Amino acid sequence: MKKWGKKLTALLLAAAMAGSLAACGGDTKKAEQRPTLRWLTTGDTAAKPMEENDRVIKAIEDKLGIDLVVEVVPEASVEKVNVAMASGTLPDIVTGAFGTSATQQWIQDGMVIALDDYLKNAPALAKRLNDDYGWDLVDGKHYGVPFINQLNSANSLIVFREDWLKKLNLKYPETLEEMKETLIAFTKNDPDGDGKDNTYGYTAVKPSSGGNPFEWVFFAYGIPYADYSLDKDGNVIPWFEDPAYIPAMKYIKELWDAGVVDPEIMLNTNPKKEEKFYQGKAGSMLAALFRHVNRIEGNLKQLFPEAAIAYGMAPKGPEGKFGLSKQGKSGMYTCVTKACKAPEKAVALIDFLLSEEGKNLVRLGIEGVHYKKDGDKIVINEEERAKDAFSPNGWAHAMAWGIFFWPLESSYLPDSEPARDRAIESVDLATACQVKNLVPVRTPLEVKNGGMLGDMVVQYFSDMLQGKIEIEAGVKKLSEEWRKQGGEEMLKELNAEYQKKK
Repeated sequence: MKKWGKKLTALLLAAAMAGSLAACGGDTKKAEQRPTLRWLTTGDTAAKPMEENDRVIKAIEDKLGIDLVVEVVPEASVEKVNVAMASGTLPDIVTGAFGTSATQQWIQDGMVIALDDYLKNAPALAKRLNDDYGWDLVDGKHYGVPFINQLNSANSLIVFREDWLKKLNLKYPETLEEMKETLIAFTKNDPDGDGKDNTYGYTAVKPSSGGNPFEWVFFAYGIPYADYSLDKDGNVIPWFEDPAYIPAMKYIKELWDAGVVDPEIMLNTNPKKEEKFYQGKAGSMLAALFRHVNRIEGNLKQLFPEAAIAYGMAPKGPEGKFGLSKQGKSGMYTCVTKACKAPEKAVALIDFLLSEEGKNLVRLGIEGVHYKKDGDKIVINEEERAKDAFSPNGWAHAMAWGIFFWPLESSYLPDSEPARDRAIESVDLATACQVKNLVPVRTPLEVKNGGMLGDMVVQYFSDMLQGKIEIEAGVKKLSEEWRKQGGEEMLKELNAEYQKKK
């Protein structure tokens, strides 16, 4: 565990927990004067480690009149946070995973406190809880501060080899029919000019309980929500029972049978997917862009210097409908524990980090030290930033991400970022293709059974795609099995939640 703040120490999790009583409570008089707040979190695996006497931490401490110790569990493991909480020796502030059985248990067992009574003097936190996440209530109260990844923003688009499009006299496909024609051309018409039949049109990461590489097809055929659908009576039903599912599945199978889809798509990891794109084996891929625009095109150019990438809106279906990215349901959850002797200060700390002043501090640093202003331009002092926990090239301090924000969600992109305009454009396009959830929260049974039921959907999808079972028969059998294995009970809970919040 990395321990950040007044002292820098590498500790095993058990040792850190055993020694935490003084940090959490300590002398009452000292706590009233300048309390020590111990924050246990997964942090951000991409962040730079903080060193002793980090000046951003010092600025936060001086601003709020606290001593701050931030402990990051090894490998950013949420499970290790859960183990620490279950030990009974609590930190003052804790960040775990949103919408999980563990964080639900924190609330049920009274391990964390409601934040509502402290919001009067915490405007940024009040906005986060009441405006941005007003639906996240337990018995009418907020017990934590959610951060859901891609709640109202997205960055995934279908990326094409622009040089292949030009060579074959094609444009970026705007409809499903154009998409099919383009993928066939990428597969059959020798787009790389080597005279060999060694390319295919599309690749992506394998389907999982959390997503499918062909969601853009289902949305184009009219599935209206990212998580579930509604029957004709307005009741919540699983995605695959929506009338649009079968025609969409038939389109996907046409692509598969035509040989235009990566034959190893059911096995692909993200690195494998990208490797095939960079090597010229696939002409398009589903990819996360934003900060990755320059990286993806740069990697492609290493092997093909004249190559370029193109991206655009998701293809439209027969009735003009479209969609690509699903609205997020998972992320992080930050709570103040019952052991905290200075909850007002803990809330003030959270409020500060959510405020514009706090965000500017952890993104830019201290004015006159880490950066200066030249009119409207921010001039970064990389030499000074390197002395504290700032990532290079204008990227933020370790306290900026992984708790309440990531760069995409907070629309942060430094001026130094290569291809910055294209990166911002990619987010605008992807967000326009984002599809909202029907039920914004993950219910207890969804937390408990959702993964297993999702795996079942993936297996049936694979079997239907590969012709092991006919599509109509497969959907019918999937529906029966899914409902029998806990889906029916889960739908009742989801429907109650939907009716309550609609």
